[in-house]
Amino acid sequence: MTPAEKAGQLTQYFSFGPSVGDGGPQRAGEVEEALGRGGAGSLLFVTDPAETNRLQRLAVEGSRHGLPVLFGFDVIHGLRTVLPVPIALAASWDPETIERGQAVAAREARAVGIHWTFAPMVDIARDPRWGRIVEGAGEDPYLGSVVAAAQVRGLQGGGLGTPERVIAGPKHFAGYGAALGGRDYDEVDLSDAQLWNVYLPPFRAAVEAGAGNVMTAYMPLNGVPATANRWLLSEVLRGHWGFEGFVVSDANAVRNLTTHGFAVDATDAAVRAVEVGLDLEMAITEPAYASLPAAVEAGAVDEAALDACVRRVLTAKLRLGLLDDPYVDEQRAAQVLNDPGHREVARVAAERAAVLLRNEGGLLPLDADRLGSVAVLGPLADSRRDTLGPWVFDFDLDETVTVLDGLRTRLTGVDVRSAPGVRPAQRRFPSVFDMFPGNTPPDPTDFDDEAELQRAVELARDSDLAVLVLGEWQQMIGEAASRSSLELPGRQQELLEAVVATGTPVVLLLLNGRPLDLRWAVEHVPAILDLWYPGTAGGTAAANLLLGDVSPAGRLPFTWPRTVGQVPITYAHTTSHEPQNQGRRYWDEESTPLFPFGFGLSYGRFTYSDLTLDRDVVGVDETLTASVTVANVGEHDADEVVQLYLHQRSGTAARPVRELKGFQRVHVAAGESRTVRFAVGPDERRYWNAAVREHVLDASTFDLWVGGSSTATLGTTFTTTT
Repeated sequence: MTPAEKAGQLTQYFSFGPSVGDGGPQRAGEVEEALGRGGAGSLLFVTDPAETNRLQRLAVEGSRHGLPVLFGFDVIHGLRTVLPVPIALAASWDPETIERGQAVAAREARAVGIHWTFAPMVDIARDPRWGRIVEGAGEDPYLGSVVAAAQVRGLQGGGLGTPERVIAGPKHFAGYGAALGGRDYDEVDLSDAQLWNVYLPPFRAAVEAGAGNVMTAYMPLNGVPATANRWLLSEVLRGHWGFEGFVVSDANAVRNLTTHGFAVDATDAAVRAVEVGLDLEMAITEPAYASLPAAVEAGAVDEAALDACVRRVLTAKLRLGLLDDPYVDEQRAAQVLNDPGHREVARVAAERAAVLLRNEGGLLPLDADRLGSVAVLGPLADSRRDTLGPWVFDFDLDETVTVLDGLRTRLTGVDVRSAPGVRPAQRRFPSVFDMFPGNTPPDPTDFDDEAELQRAVELARDSDLAVLVLGEWQQMIGEAASRSSLELPGRQQELLEAVVATGTPVVLLLLNGRPLDLRWAVEHVPAILDLWYPGTAGGTAAANLLLGDVSPAGRLPFTWPRTVGQVPITYAHTTSHEPQNQGRRYWDEESTPLFPFGFGLSYGRFTYSDLTLDRDVVGVDETLTASVTVANVGEHDADEVVQLYLHQRSGTAARPVRELKGFQRVHVAAGESRTVRFAVGPDERRYWNAAVREHVLDASTFDLWVGGSSTATLGTTFTTTT
């Protein structure tokens, strides 16, 4: 291959059709020209099987070497069948549900010709102002690692080339979730201890699960842009972890090395990226890698560096089987996309992800026989697009079930009334993502704000029950969608308070991907159920949960702050100075969270007892087993998420007050009990020590707790010795 052909294999183009954005057809012409001369190794944003085959033929039949292209797409939480958003899947604390859901996503993606998804996002997020918290698994590295591995297994199967699976591409390597102020794309400054103990473990788990690709982050990490960060890509990813797949930049991130003030020009950017093993450039504008042939000729880069990158890209194509069969079966795509079993998987995932935050007086589950009328209120109650959530592009709104749809279907003998109450909130500033269909909420010109608010209040007053569906419109979260406030946007708080004032019992359902300011709600609303953005079957799942067909068992994957002023707040903090005052750091607000990490209520009622260890002294390299009895003393069969936390009392570094080191989601029938066991070994106790710059195992005394959240009180101790 010539240097130009090699550079082509290392270039990924956006291939927007004429329906998306301005200049789509012109861009398509550029893409087709590149395919014909072997100047493109990958394309993204193509989901029509016929178009996929047409473009693939240009590459295979038109170019000199006939190499097929990789088709990539953002299959974040489903393609046609939309699953709950990733933060919701993490809230299920159920790796099997996550894996099953992502297998459905992969099956649909592969059926239309997609080979590779830019998922999972495994960035730890401890600042909920950051919009991309919705794409990850929250604040905790242990939970994040389990979720990351489950997503890779679901998307990719046993390895590259597994039928009906796609390449998994964990992102954004690394530290992207720690952007200053929760502002998307801003710089990140992290200590080695934070990187190794908090932000890197989910990436390592994804790599160990077999991920075939890794995507770099946009921002500078400790002053060095991640896209050309030798330490990250060469030393950590390939050196320490032995990653053998290919690395892709995020959109235009190679060319933007000049924007960072890191590279002199596009040629310098391309050279420095290739030299650290950045295999594939995702290019929106003119690719920087187009300058690589000239750089080779000028001696600015060793052609062997190109060869190494090309080899990794071609290996992925080979393992997928594209060199033998590059085309997709156009007739089969519709059959796969319409598989009703996929909707069932989405429904179950939505049910298992929901978190019951409050249920005073046992208002839930509802007794349909005692309801004559129900008012389903709020601007999100019947919004199909918002039910799906952000970061989906190939959805079918007609088959999406809203909360209103779900309740009307279930409550056949009940008068179900509905009103939005308030109009959708609008962005203060436009976003580049507004060009995608459905991303901008309607702002109806004939909407009478005062009249609609009053109509909703009157419906609530005249009903036996009010179900309020509030939260954030889907375009308010995700990439380029950070917020400076956690308050309910628009006039939703006003609607909530007015409905509660009617005296009608209220159930508050949340559509969201981050914690919201619920200080007033937890004092005045008896039942609060967080549905997140539940996806295609979200309304069906909501009805099943409200009516008790399923008991909520989701648990929070982040600490829920009282107010934005507490951000960032995490349960796994160090003791620091005056630990007795930890909850009184602010003079105007409690320093404790509104809801702790791992929290969630149930229709069952669980007790914990008989916490035992098979031994209380072990060597640092040995493993002990903790056992606990979990009893459901309530009246409803239910799942419980049993969580194990550790605290190392002393050692060669100060350790957090407690850290999640194990969990199991178990089903316990009413009146029954189960024994749950956890292995606690070196992997659960090892940590990165900044003083010696390596992972260590200390001889120490450890506190161990087991319970239903990070505030578990049933505990014991054990000792490790050298």
